[in-house]
Parts: sequence; C-alpha cells; structure tokens
Amino acid sequence: MLEINVIGATKLHIFMDKLYADLHVHTKYSDGTFSPAESVNYAKKSGLAAISITDHDTTDGIAEAIAEGLNTGVEVIPGVELSAEPKNVNSQEMHILGYFMNWQNESFQQQLKIFKEAREKRAFQILEKLKNMGIALDEQKLLNIKKVSVIGRLHIAKMLIEQNVVSNTYQAFRKYLGYGKPAYVPKFRLAPNEAIKMILQVGGIPVLAHPHCNNVDHDVVKSLVDSGLKGIEVWHTKHTPEETNKFRKMAIKFGLIMTGGSDCHGEVNNAAPIMGTVKVPYDVVSQLKELKNNPPLAV
Repeated sequence: MLEINVIGATKLHIFMDKLYADLHVHTKYSDGTFSPAESVNYAKKSGLAAISITDHDTTDGIAEAIAEGLNTGVEVIPGVELSAEPKNVNSQEMHILGYFMNWQNESFQQQLKIFKEAREKRAFQILEKLKNMGIALDEQKLLNIKKVSVIGRLHIAKMLIEQNVVSNTYQAFRKYLGYGKPAYVPKFRLAPNEAIKMILQVGGIPVLAHPHCNNVDHDVVKSLVDSGLKGIEVWHTKHTPEETNKFRKMAIKFGLIMTGGSDCHGEVNNAAPIMGTVKVPYDVVSQLKELKNNPPLAV
C-alpha cells in the first residue's frame, strides 16, 4: 500500500509539473482588449491551467472571470495591480501585484474607488493638453469608456490611432503620452510600502511586478521585503534571460516566491495575444495558496 501511495504521489507530481499558469493578465476593465470571459477562454485555448486577472487599480473583472473559469475548467486567481511611486529610485513608477486578496472587502473597494476617480481626472487633463496642441479627441467617447473601464493612457493612445494622429501605441506614448512628453500627466500613486500594506490588510499576497522597468536593485528589494513584500515577478515577457536570472537570485536571497506572467493586454496593434507565452509552473500557484492559507506569524 505504501508503495502504491508513493507511486501515486509521484504521478501526481509529474502531472502538476506539466500544468502552467499566467499570473499577469489585463482585461477591458483596465487597459486590456479582452473581456474577462474572453481572457479565460483564450487561456483555455492556450492550454493554461490557471490565470490571474490583475487589472490596474480595479477588481471589476474578477467575478465574471471566475464564473467563466468554472464553466471552462480554468482556475481564476483574484488579483490586482496597484500603481506605486518609488522613493530614491531612478524610475517613474512601480507596480505591486496582489494575489488571493479578499477583493470584495468594502474598505478595499473604497480605496480602489479613489484610484478610479484620480485616473478619470488625469485622463481629461491629458485630453486638455492634447487640445492645446491642436489635437481634439472625442470627450464623449472617453465618457463611454469610463462607464465600463478604469481609464488609462492606453485608451487615449487608441483614440489617437483612430484619428490617424499616430499609427500605433508606441508612437502615441513616444510622442505624446509617455513620461516627460507634451501630454503627460502624473498618475495618482501610493508609496510602495502603502500599496503592500493595502494588499496585506485584505489577506492578499503582495508581489513586485516586472522589476526590469524600475531599475530595481538589492537595496530596493530589501526595503520592500521589510514592508511585507512576499514575491517578485521573475518571469515576464520583457525580461531578458540575464534579468530573469538576476531576479531569481534576488528571490532566493530574500525568501520571496518567484512568480511571473505575460502581462497580456489582449490584441494590441493587431498582434496576437501574448497570454501563455510566459509559462509559469503551476507549482507557483500552489506556493501562493500555501502562503495564503498559512501566513507567517507576526513578529
């Protein structure tokens, strides 16, 4: 009987090793093009066992995704991606992912509402800057987007493309919307430690997103760990093999869970969705669940 159990456990381990997840997916509720249901169905098509919906500063797409996941057999992990402003770092912003948080918590939703309102105010400030440059975009269209989505710069980039001001999103950000460009308006952000605390307060697991974007070094990661960071996105579509190895070593040094994902935004610039191109072993999901169910004792 013991031998059978060991063999069975080994087979289960091998099976789990063949399962993959994408823990960084955006939907139309922030700056993606897919609905939550479409995201889940694309995950199914891509052979993924699990995805996490990590829209910017909103959880509005999670319920729909979970419902579709139950229909398709794709596990949906509730997530979010919060904007943060780093201190003493040569970077414009930092993003903190949250996994398995109690996303329906009323206080948490009130905090996210502040983000949403700040994004809306920023969007119309950007439109005003563009208007002063002789580029008039349809404000009503932005108001329509506001009804179903948290407004981001990508929405404005698409409007610029539709009016033939630019030919793609890269040009939109490089000429008008990117940091330091003529129509740039700073975004409302928390300090990184505040974003981490916000996720921890609702039982979530805070993870540093795409650290390659933020010139993240040893000291930055240490300060985030001291604030309660539990993971770091080691695998990402924009990480080079050297960067992946660098962040893997950081994760090991600081005892962080290694996560990853494609940062899929659906179909962008008529290109195929990148969901599933970063294959994260399902074991990472298991580690997140273990930490969620057995959090470390407070010191």
